[in-house]
Amino acid sequence: MTIIELFQKLLRFKSLTPNDDGAFDFIQEYLGNTWQCIKVDIQGVKNRFYYKKFNDKPQHLCFAGHIDVVPVGNGWEIDPFAAEVVDGVITARGAQDMKSGDAAFLYACKNAKNFDGTLSILMTSDEEGEGTYGTIKMLEHLKSINMIPNFAVVAEPTCEEVFGDAIKVGRRGSINGYITIKGKQGHAGYPDKCINPVHNFASILPKIAGHNLDDGDEYFAPSKMVITDIRGGMEVTNVTPNELKLMFNVRNSTNTTRESVEEFIHENLKGLDYEFRTTQGSFPFVTNKESKVVKAMETSIEKILKVKTKHSTAGGTSDARYFGAYGIEAIEFGVINDTIHSVGERTTVKEVEGLGKVFENLIQNF
Repeated sequence: MTIIELFQKLLRFKSLTPNDDGAFDFIQEYLGNTWQCIKVDIQGVKNRFYYKKFNDKPQHLCFAGHIDVVPVGNGWEIDPFAAEVVDGVITARGAQDMKSGDAAFLYACKNAKNFDGTLSILMTSDEEGEGTYGTIKMLEHLKSINMIPNFAVVAEPTCEEVFGDAIKVGRRGSINGYITIKGKQGHAGYPDKCINPVHNFASILPKIAGHNLDDGDEYFAPSKMVITDIRGGMEVTNVTPNELKLMFNVRNSTNTTRESVEEFIHENLKGLDYEFRTTQGSFPFVTNKESKVVKAMETSIEKILKVKTKHSTAGGTSDARYFGAYGIEAIEFGVINDTIHSVGERTTVKEVEGLGKVFENLIQNF
């Protein structure tokens, strides 16, 4: 089975979160009996950890990904699960995110002849959903049995303009904030008898909206306060609002914490009657540019693709953050990211074949 045939096979599984549609049974059969498999299935989510010890050295390199895809949506001109090749392009749900990466590391790992330590593959059927019972649960289990990897490559689509131009060496976290400014509702004709939360907050908004909470660094852009929603009143002109509600999001670097965001808001809302809370769905991480896995990936990309790659931490979140939380030196590398989750999601045969060769070279020279 060629890497493209493998890719097409994976694409034809209708693995909408959290259903793997039988893909994991196929993968176990594909890898063969020289690979061991650990299963952690919770609340309808399937997690698989395939591994092969080549020797007793402590070095452990893990490739990671998810088999699940988002719903297809309307407007496709072709069957989004047919996965046919047309003029060197494969258009299908999951083509970029991220069955191209899955196919590349499965092919590379299956065909690995030697490795100085342990090779492994961690996959989940719930990355696109809440992820509560996905990768994080498998990592918890691996820690309990002393099998946490040293290094990880998450094969999410990372490239921007040219295949090979970017690897992710970290990800920003995500902090959500919810503010309610209290007031006293009343008649607009008698403003002195009201406490108008809009008026009270108006001079504060410019101080927080778009504010950079840190200066950024070589890995991250500044962590910015982004107002995502603001509303108050009853959509009438003669009644002042009783309260004003705001929501914000901060994609934070390692230089800004949830606590520092809360301190910033409290400082700016001094003197107002308000309620405030935050949540944090993900935490930032960064892998040092001198890490073995970073250097090795740079070398493999340049050798195979003839591209000098850059380091990036842009974008949303991914399961790489869970590896970072366990002290695993994790990076991400995959195909060009320009149609993920969209109608007509697609990638090229050339990119998938190239990704497989990069991973093969990485394994051979790690």
